[in-house]
Amino acid sequence: MTVGLRRFTERTGDAAGRPVLDTTNGEDLMHVQEGVAIVLGNHPAESPGTLYITSRRVIWLSDSDSSKGYAVDFLSISLHAVSRDPLAYPSPCIYAQIETEEAEAEEDDSGGSESESDTGPLELSKVKEMRLVPSDANQLDRLFEVFCECAELNPEPIEDQDEENDWVFGADQIEAEASGEDSEWNASGNHPGSIGHANGHHDLVETVLQLEINDRRFEDAEEMEEDSNNALK
Repeated sequence: MTVGLRRFTERTGDAAGRPVLDTTNGEDLMHVQEGVAIVLGNHPAESPGTLYITSRRVIWLSDSDSSKGYAVDFLSISLHAVSRDPLAYPSPCIYAQIETEEAEAEEDDSGGSESESDTGPLELSKVKEMRLVPSDANQLDRLFEVFCECAELNPEPIEDQDEENDWVFGADQIEAEASGEDSEWNASGNHPGSIGHANGHHDLVETVLQLEINDRRFEDAEEMEEDSNNALK
């Protein structure tokens, strides 16, 4: 997946054409809205075009220039909302924030304090905001509903969370820790044949081991009491 906004020129059909979708991988057309202007960052609005919302991305194609179009995956849209505040933008619109690799790099270098300029050339890799302005403002609520439906079809990928399970140990390791054996494992927090590894969670390891020791002492006490009762019978 390409992160952020990108140019889109793949069209099919007559006149302005329709976008070529990735139907092989299950991309479906969900909604079409004509007469929608697009505003990228702080740049002026583009002349109205047609908005295509698919099950995977948002595509805008210019009606007057067949070589102009933009697309962004729903996975790159971190926020979308209906904006009717004239102080935020003169016309009612769908407002969206876009995640970009360039934006992450800038935040690391400068704390994200730089704002996009509307005087320089349009650099799609740096566009963090997008506004979709329909000629008919009554369509905003419907557009928002479609955005929400398609966003739900594209949940954030689940990252590996190895650290959540890195305190699991095998029974042999617990016994070794309780008896003070296997000093190499105790020193390094790792063992080639272990189910998991400590990875710095020493306090948690001690707690688990102590619970295990106490549990075994409790079992031994029960066994001794049972043997004593049997002897008295």
